[in-house]
Formats: sequence, C-alpha cells, structure tokens
Amino acid sequence: MTRQEIEEKVRAFLIDELEIDEEKIFPDASLKDDMGIDSLDFVDIVVIVERNFGFKIKPEEMQGVTTLSQFCDYIESKTIER
Repeated sequence: MTRQEIEEKVRAFLIDELEIDEEKIFPDASLKDDMGIDSLDFVDIVVIVERNFGFKIKPEEMQGVTTLSQFCDYIESKTIER
C-alpha cells in the first residue's frame, strides 16, 4: 500500500466515520487540538484501523504521535512490516 493510499483511507474515515470537517484535515493538523479527536474517538480509530489496514494499534506505540502526518507514518510503518 502506498503512502497516498494510506492518506486517502485515513482522510476518508476521518470524514465519514468520525465526522471531522474536511478543512481540519491537513498533514500538520494536531489530532487532538485541530481535529478534536478525544479518547472515545481513539477507541473508534483502533477498530477502523484494524478493519482497514489489518493490524491492531498498540497504545504504547502511539505515544508521541500528535499530528495527522505522524499518524500516517505510524500506519505506513506497520503496513510495511507485514
């Protein structure tokens, strides 16, 4: 899966499933401050990522992931490992 495909899938689920406004979704956007993703949303994200990308998010691996770009980096690194 290419980086572009990952970004497109992430963008799509942020808009469709978490109902985040499209203008709030940009590479340096803060997941928490700019997009308003909270701990309940994160539970949904774990399920969505597993369904779309085929791996489980480990919370300890997400420490330090604060922006959309970093989140896509994380997904990209996990899809390469498989």
